[in-house]
Amino acid sequence: MENFTYYNPTKLIFGRDQLEQLKNELPRYGNKVLLVYGGGSIKRSGLYDKVLSVLKEMGSEVSELAGVEPNPRLTTVRKGVDICKTEGIEVILAVGGGSVIDCTKAIAAGAKYDGDAWDIVTKKHMPEAALPFGTVLTLAATGSEMNDGSVITNWETQEKYGWGSPLTFPKFSILDPVNTFTVPKDHTVYGIVDMMSHVFEQYFHRAKNTPLQDRMCESVLKTVMEAAPKLIEDLENYELRETILYNGTIALNGMLQMGAPGDWASHNIEHAVSAVYDIPHAGGLAILFPNWMKHNLNTDVSRFKQLAVRVFDVDPEGKTDEETALEGISRLRDFWSSLGAPTRLADYNINEENIDLMADKAMINGEFGRFNPLKKQDVVDILQASL
Repeated sequence: MENFTYYNPTKLIFGRDQLEQLKNELPRYGNKVLLVYGGGSIKRSGLYDKVLSVLKEMGSEVSELAGVEPNPRLTTVRKGVDICKTEGIEVILAVGGGSVIDCTKAIAAGAKYDGDAWDIVTKKHMPEAALPFGTVLTLAATGSEMNDGSVITNWETQEKYGWGSPLTFPKFSILDPVNTFTVPKDHTVYGIVDMMSHVFEQYFHRAKNTPLQDRMCESVLKTVMEAAPKLIEDLENYELRETILYNGTIALNGMLQMGAPGDWASHNIEHAVSAVYDIPHAGGLAILFPNWMKHNLNTDVSRFKQLAVRVFDVDPEGKTDEETALEGISRLRDFWSSLGAPTRLADYNINEENIDLMADKAMINGEFGRFNPLKKQDVVDILQASL
């Protein structure tokens, strides 16, 4: 494996009825709070009222930023930064899923920068400070509650980029599985696809001697696959929500890629697709990832075979390594389809019209992907196969 340094300062508070922990955590960082949330689901579920009640008991001065989009927009980040600077915000509280938390990270860094927050997202400026923030998670998916990463979309220029900073780890994150009960079936499926995709990104690497990393990735995948079909038929099952919620965090808090940096090419391609078409991120991943796998099969067929045998229970007897690997990829596609995930870009009314544009956006920083660096023609081929 490669040399590595692991750092994760986020305090994870997990379990039922943990919202009261806000009283212990938030006052450490200030009294003037910016509450950030999305399209109103936390109001329908009653979580909004519960959070405000706790903040009122604490005597917090609360400003609000509502309406964070599923693919959080730069315009919303800028609104949050303006509020922070105008109101003298001391700490931010993100209540929602990964998009709300990603937006909060950009606000936290942007609030301590004199320029435009887009400079931070495009890495023209490296943050030197950030406002502290905590999260109350409502969706098992991105792992943003325990990492420093964020993805922001500039819809005006049709650009979508991931970025991160050691300054943008949440100070604390409260994860109560009950707060995910109201997530509808389709978004539950998207979350499952997203967390599995995060594991796949880390599984496909070029490091040597990674038996523990491989087994940890495989364990997360197997656990998610065991729970997922049951969960989508029983959306208010506490134990199943608990299992999926914890797996989503572990899938992207840095533990799985210690000593084995992952690939992340599929995410880069999907960012280009949803920058142009604004589709659900995980929906794009469900379509693209199996085609990325097929495209890169011969880079290291033994790794794809290992995944097929260990995770998808493919019997390799009498099969070539390539046949075994392809059967594993087929079983992944079938599993995601069985949950209701999309299979083709056509499911979102996307045709070949903008393939060249999407490929160019994916290539903005040149070749990408650690497992097998992709050139533009590779991206075009993967997109074509995904139509």
